[in-house]
Amino acid sequence: MERAIFAGGCFWCMVQPFDEQPGIHSVMSGYTGGHVENPTYEQVCSHTTGHTEAVEIIFDPEIISFKELVDIYWQQTDPTDAFGQFEDRGDNYRPVIFYFNEAQKKIAEESKQALQDSGRFNQPIVTSIEPAATFYPAELYHQDYYKKNPANFERSHARRAAFLKEQW
Repeated sequence: MERAIFAGGCFWCMVQPFDEQPGIHSVMSGYTGGHVENPTYEQVCSHTTGHTEAVEIIFDPEIISFKELVDIYWQQTDPTDAFGQFEDRGDNYRPVIFYFNEAQKKIAEESKQALQDSGRFNQPIVTSIEPAATFYPAELYHQDYYKKNPANFERSHARRAAFLKEQW
């Protein structure tokens, strides 16, 4: 098994697209990239911890590759918005692909460049590619949110879904 961590706005919306793929062992909502140990949701939302909401994916690379995960990631975010995603604004919602090794870094960088070169977006691709930091699981009520609260999830996901349909 290997790990991947992606940040792309509210982690509630980032779980489902990965959770439904073959080869995915688990998708966990959490926080990473900051300077506070074991942050709470309230602390992260206060914009004082440096953390961003993210998902940690444990996957079987024999079934689904990191490149395939990156391709799925791009289709869940607005890669031209460095200051949040859709309704979610602020540094704790910034888009980031975190890497665990040089191979993941290279895949992410090449994929980002290919997306920029594609002309799909008329603004620069600003998603960061950064070394993975400690990942702190979010509180239990955030885990599998789309399954536990489908109506609320759909409302919060509506703007994202409209943008993604238009772009992809």
